[in-house]
Amino acid sequence: MDSQKACYHAGQAQGQAQEKASNLMDKASNAAQSAKESMQETGQQMKAKAQGAADAVKDATGMNK
Repeated sequence: MDSQKACYHAGQAQGQAQEKASNLMDKASNAAQSAKESMQETGQQMKAKAQGAADAVKDATGMNK
């Protein structure tokens, strides 16, 4: 009886460990995804700023007319 109990508890502990590892992997994946998205946003913002700066230079030098 005791060895069955021990096996049961060991199985439960393993199941919980696997679940925790799976949750950690999900969290890491989500963190990577959000980092990737914020990098893309930053890139788009930089592109927009550069475009705005280029337009400002064209306006200032009269090349936009």
